[in-house]
Amino acid sequence: VVLLGEPVRWETSLQLILDVLLSAGQPTEWKTKSLYPHLPVLACNMDLLWMAEAQMPRFGHGAFLLCLETLYHKITGRQLRYEALIGKPSPVTYNFAEHLILSQAREQGWSNPVRTLYAIGDNPMADIYGANLYNRCLHRERGESPRPHSCQSILVCTGVYSNQCTAPSDPNASVTQAVFHGHRDFQFDPSLVEASHIVRDVGEALELILKKEGWRSRCDSIHDGTLPH
Repeated sequence: VVLLGEPVRWETSLQLILDVLLSAGQPTEWKTKSLYPHLPVLACNMDLLWMAEAQMPRFGHGAFLLCLETLYHKITGRQLRYEALIGKPSPVTYNFAEHLILSQAREQGWSNPVRTLYAIGDNPMADIYGANLYNRCLHRERGESPRPHSCQSILVCTGVYSNQCTAPSDPNASVTQAVFHGHRDFQFDPSLVEASHIVRDVGEALELILKKEGWRSRCDSIHDGTLPH
């Protein structure tokens, strides 16, 4: 069973998925005793909430997974098991992103190694958590050239995390939430939802990255007259 994103009709999808899991893939030949472990389940996109046009966050695929897990446990008394969880905040996703970045660097003929990765996101419980978790992985494996040394997380205030009128001066301020919105299979660590940097939007995030890497931004070039308006 592969779960990629929240469906339109939740009740129908929940019923059909449970039919398959409880019947070992044969819902027309269901028996009272369900097999356990059940059929393999692979899921991605674990965000509990996401931001759309509405003023308040909307339910994400993480909310759908929570419903599925709760129903399965209520019916069987057992925990729903996942063969794999991919997508943010899983390190697998960030590892693949690293692979693509290094591949692009080689194709562009970059001679200098990529030492720092930057992850921009609006959700402390998914984007920032995942980036910081991957940063720990990189630190544990440091020295295995030509891998990056770190992954810095940049939180923007234009999505799920939008309750700040202005970006706080302290990156650790008002970020850690008492309620963990991450998936149940990821242990909550308050330090993992503390962003390396907090900025207002993606544009400011890009300016920050250019500055930290010692590159001239387009805005700076326009201001000093070296780039046409």
